[in-house]
Amino acid sequence: MGKTKGKAEQRKGRTKEEIGSMADDKGMEMKGRAEKAEGRMEESRADAAARMRKIHEANR
Repeated sequence: MGKTKGKAEQRKGRTKEEIGSMADDKGMEMKGRAEKAEGRMEESRADAAARMRKIHEANR
């Protein structure tokens, strides 16, 4: 994935979490939280990969 997909996953999770909260559906709320966390992890992974590429290029 990448940073953009991570952001999209966070938005999707936030939406599910809010809908679950409004509908009093704890399962959907928890799935939303999990998707938000996955999105944050993906975004962090993409940021770290970009930093590593930058360091690698600087050391050539």
